[in-house]
Amino acid sequence: MKNRLKQFYEQKYKLLLILPIILVILAIIQIGVQTATTGDFVNKGISLKGGSTITIEDGTIDAEELQNFLKGTFDKADINVRTINSAGKIVGIAIDSDAQDSAEIDSLIEVVNTKVNLEDSEYSVEIVGSSLGKSFFTQTIAALIAAFILMGIVVLIYFRSIIPSAAVIAAAFSDIIVTLAIFNLTGMKLSTAGIAAFLMLVGYSVDTDILLSSRVLRRKDGTVMERIYGAIQTGLTMSATTLTAILVGLLFVQSEIIKQIMLILFIGLLVDLIMTWIQNVAILRWYLEYKGKKK
Repeated sequence: MKNRLKQFYEQKYKLLLILPIILVILAIIQIGVQTATTGDFVNKGISLKGGSTITIEDGTIDAEELQNFLKGTFDKADINVRTINSAGKIVGIAIDSDAQDSAEIDSLIEVVNTKVNLEDSEYSVEIVGSSLGKSFFTQTIAALIAAFILMGIVVLIYFRSIIPSAAVIAAAFSDIIVTLAIFNLTGMKLSTAGIAAFLMLVGYSVDTDILLSSRVLRRKDGTVMERIYGAIQTGLTMSATTLTAILVGLLFVQSEIIKQIMLILFIGLLVDLIMTWIQNVAILRWYLEYKGKKK
């Protein structure tokens, strides 16, 4: 069985390239549908689209019950109730909503007060304006585009060839697009911390792709497949250790912010396995075959 898989991987690499292509096409369709139906290509959290957060310092409140109550009262509002943890213990709750007007926030507090008796000293309100969230999101997207451009220039200088450089950028881009589409399907709302996770993912994806390209193009010892298998062994070890650490974080960390970062990285690293060891490998082998025939 192992020999058959190895033989299929070595001989049918062009056929395997269909898998990442299908994933990217499906991801683009999902993002397109998301944009058409909601107006945004990603589900934005309060920190990105604007809104308010009411923090209540009471660890005895049932967050799920309160959220169901508020959603039943404000059926058209975007409301999320989450717990605040410290040292593994729930110390309070935070009510995130799209309410920015003081009258809307006061109305929300009044309704919460019918369910939970609140004193003025027990809660605080933080408001994020829509213009601030929009500005941050726009600047982050610009930074992400600039990162790809600069990354492309550095990779091009290093390999001095367009095809291998383009393959590295394509793999990183595919990783981000597919991860974003899967993240949308989870129903979670992207926060500023989530954007940081996507930036981290770009760096990790490029690391594995440069590892592969360097082994295949720069080294001359052994056959092309031997160099590829050497890169796979190193790359899979890196991915396995990182995925294990992320999985532990997902299972034991209570913070919603950290969980979102871990989830994005976990999805992205799994997608990166396909984009690096199937997509990038196929492009590099195709390039080397074409280069060999040309000679």
